[in-house]
Amino acid sequence: MKAFLQHFSFDFKKGIRNKNLLLLNYLFPLGFYLMMGFVMVEINPAFLENLIPAMVIFGILSATLLGIPDPLVNARENGIFRSFKINGVPSLSILLIPAITTIIHMVIVSLIITVTAPLLFDAPVPVNWANFVLIFFAIAIACTGLSVLIGVVSKSSRMTILWSQLIFVPSMLLGGLMLPFSMLPETAQKVAQILPSTQAMNAVNGLAMGGIADFSPLGFSHYLICRGHIFICPGSLSFQLGFPQFHPQRTPRVGIIGFPALCGHDCLDVLKSSITFP
Repeated sequence: MKAFLQHFSFDFKKGIRNKNLLLLNYLFPLGFYLMMGFVMVEINPAFLENLIPAMVIFGILSATLLGIPDPLVNARENGIFRSFKINGVPSLSILLIPAITTIIHMVIVSLIITVTAPLLFDAPVPVNWANFVLIFFAIAIACTGLSVLIGVVSKSSRMTILWSQLIFVPSMLLGGLMLPFSMLPETAQKVAQILPSTQAMNAVNGLAMGGIADFSPLGFSHYLICRGHIFICPGSLSFQLGFPQFHPQRTPRVGIIGFPALCGHDCLDVLKSSITFP
């Protein structure tokens, strides 16, 4: 337990002392939040209704998709994980500690946004705080698991950027953060439901903010259960099986099974939603 706490303390401080992680955990999401609050609200006053949930989810995407995979790959390439193995550090800690520390950073950023938005921009606060907190941790865990999986299967830092941006950019454009889900074309709506940000924004609007959900927010639980299993289990299994033959340049390949499983499941969801019965 003492070793775990020391590892945890080191990783948490690294999230503040490391310039790249400080940017992705705090400066980028908070800077974007202030810009959207002062600029976007003037352009589109209706955006104010979703300012808090949109910026909280943006902070989650930034800290997880952009902040977690690259340090995992760099540590593997530099032989740090091999040193962990030699010194008896459990492989699960390598995945679990960065995930926990990142979630704590997300909690801090979300508290700053939630407290300051009503004061600075007169943004509405959640009407159901229990559901808001529950949805926050649910989407944070799902995105963290996805980010860990990206870090596990990527061969290099360049690949982490490609995989992360493949999810981050569509989440920004189609996930309900910038544009309401109802304004998207029908085909784009079906594709958008694959994204974690779409599910989270719809659940927050329907269950926490007192708004009207565009589709059943109860599907959010099904989404998290399926994707949480797909994201987290292969990532953990990859390190468990990869450690006995670990090499600093070797990518644990077992985690790659998560991506075909995820894509196949999501394609089935899209196809089922596209079928119209007479």
